[in-house]
Amino acid sequence: MALFLQTLVNGIMLGSIYAMVALGLTLIFSILEIPNFAHGALYMIGAYFTFVLISSWGFNYWIALLVSMLALFAVGVLVEKFVYRPFYKQPPMNMFIVAVGLILIIENVALAIWGPTFRSIRPPVHAIYQFAGVTVTAQRILVILVAVVMILLLHFFIKHTRLGAAIEATSQNREGAQLMGINVGIVGASTFGVGTAFAAIAASLVAPISLVYPTMGVPVIGMAFVIIILGGMGNFLGAVIGGYMIGLSETLLSAFVTARFVEPIIFSSLVLILAIRPTGLFGKEH
Repeated sequence: MALFLQTLVNGIMLGSIYAMVALGLTLIFSILEIPNFAHGALYMIGAYFTFVLISSWGFNYWIALLVSMLALFAVGVLVEKFVYRPFYKQPPMNMFIVAVGLILIIENVALAIWGPTFRSIRPPVHAIYQFAGVTVTAQRILVILVAVVMILLLHFFIKHTRLGAAIEATSQNREGAQLMGINVGIVGASTFGVGTAFAAIAASLVAPISLVYPTMGVPVIGMAFVIIILGGMGNFLGAVIGGYMIGLSETLLSAFVTARFVEPIIFSSLVLILAIRPTGLFGKEH
C-alpha cells in the first residue's frame, strides 16, 4: 500500500509538470495552429536561465523562477514573430523544418555554453515529510501546488481579462476576431509568449528534482504531444486532465509493470484511443 501511495504522489507531481507543458503547447496550437516541436528546447532554456540566475547571480529561487518566466515570455514573443510568422502561409513541412532547426540551434548553443554536464539547482525548501509510509520532499509538494495555482491563474486570465477574451475569441474564429478589430498578430505573439513562459515555470520547478542538461526537454515534449493529442488538439481541459493521466500512467507502469516499456505502452494506448475516438478524449467531433 505504501508503494502505491508513493507512486501516486510521484505520478501527480510528474503529471503537474506534463500538464503545464502541455497547456502551454495547447495554448499555442489553439491560436496559431503551430505544433511547436521546439517547445521542449525552450523548456530546457527556462531551466538553464533559472540555474544561471541562482548559481552565478545569487538570485533567490522564487525570484529567479519569476525572472525566467518573464524572460521566456519575451523569448516566445520573439520566436513567434521572427522564426514562425514568416512561414505561416507556406507548406506545413517548412514549419516543421524550421522547428527542427530551432531545436538544433538551441540545444547546441546550450551544449557549447554549459557542456553535457548535469547541473543542479538547490531547492528553496529542504524539508522531507513522511505519512502512511510515504516520503515526500517539499519540492515535490511545491511542484504540485504551483502547478495548480498556475493552471487556475491561466483560467482566470483567459476568462476575466481583455487579452484573455481576445485569445479565446481568436481560438474560436480567427477571421471573425480580426473583423471585430482584434489584432491577431499581437494575440498570437502574446499567446506564444504565455505558452513558453509556462514551459519555463515547469522546467524551473522540476529542475531541483531531475537536474538540468541540454536534452532535458526531449522526453517531456514527446509526452506533451501525446497529451495534447489524447486530450484533443487545442482543448485546455484535455491538456490538464491528459497531463495528469499520462503522469500517473507513467509512474504506475514503471512501478508495477515494467520501466523498460513505459513509452511503447503509452504510445500504443494512444493509437488505440485514437482508433476509437479520432478527435481525442475531449476533442469536438466535426
